[in-house]
Amino acid sequence: MSGSLSRRQLLAGAAAAVSAKAAPASRVAIARCRAYDATMYETLKTLLDQIGGLAPVVKGKTVAVKLNLTGNPARFPVKPHLPYRTQPDTVLAACQLMARAGAKRIRLIESFFPARQEMELWARYGLDIKAIENCGAKVEWENTNNLGHAKKYVRMKVPFGGYIFPAFDLNHSYADCDAYVSMSMLKNHWIAGVTMTIKNNFGITPCSLYGGDCGENGNEDPKQERGPVGHSGTTKPPRGVPQELKPESPREAGYRVPRLCVDLAAARPVDLSIVDGIETIRGGEGEWNQGVEMVKPHLMIVGRNSVSVDAVCTAVMGYDVRAARGAGPFVRGDNCLKLAEEAGLGTADLSRIEIAGLSLKEARVNFGPGPIGKKVFS
Repeated sequence: MSGSLSRRQLLAGAAAAVSAKAAPASRVAIARCRAYDATMYETLKTLLDQIGGLAPVVKGKTVAVKLNLTGNPARFPVKPHLPYRTQPDTVLAACQLMARAGAKRIRLIESFFPARQEMELWARYGLDIKAIENCGAKVEWENTNNLGHAKKYVRMKVPFGGYIFPAFDLNHSYADCDAYVSMSMLKNHWIAGVTMTIKNNFGITPCSLYGGDCGENGNEDPKQERGPVGHSGTTKPPRGVPQELKPESPREAGYRVPRLCVDLAAARPVDLSIVDGIETIRGGEGEWNQGVEMVKPHLMIVGRNSVSVDAVCTAVMGYDVRAARGAGPFVRGDNCLKLAEEAGLGTADLSRIEIAGLSLKEARVNFGPGPIGKKVFS
């Protein structure tokens, strides 16, 4: 193989550089937060003030808040020693702050099993339903794993055209809002390497249309997760739902999952990212991953641009934000930060991101080599 680059490679590299340079930058704030107690409310308030305040995002608006409640608690009950889901105290503090900032309505959303709307299903995750509903604003809850409270899905297009899909059919809640907030955890992901804001959007796809048992006509009572449609691409979405752009593309999770995450991050952009790194896990996204273990970074990170926030988070975890596949944390998949930047969603260039609060050096925590399938700290 020749050591020189072809004209096509040079043009591709130039295009990527232009896209990265043009990608928007946004301030990200980092703070030390040592416990889920009363101080967390003030810490989160300070962080939000450092990025321009919460009122411009939520005042007078319906705010959809996407939680990260990964893993069916029927199979994986809440375990304090493995805090990989959005923490109840963080949700309460965020809702109280949004109400105080003038939010008209707060709609808490997530896609989970079973695909029903009973409130006791939310309570399984340890959420204090009464306290949240008394936050000072009207609070609604919707499981977005199917139609939910609506009669039809909303089609949301991928503005840059998409890597895998050109558009997605989603629960109405992702469109019927004035602001969209992502609440995620600071942790690794088995395939994507890291899972904060961008990967959290993977969960907005309803399993009724993107689950393994969606069938040709959709399935409003899905039992299977997204693996066959999303990870492996061995199952098509139902008829009438947008189909893949390139059915000949690799049927491999490390290729597909990062690109699907970027497609979804573009289709439903996040207006505010709140990343909880007070107590979390490393080595994977949940207890089903071999080698996961608890870590206590004692951090909270917030920002307005999902790519910039996730880039800072990745650096805080001790990783090279621009690492290629095969290097930690991107052990099994392509780097979704670079893919998102190339699509114009935001910059992952740390030199262009203004950081408030703690510096990267002050905040940096050793998350180890990534999801390698074994514990490294215990």
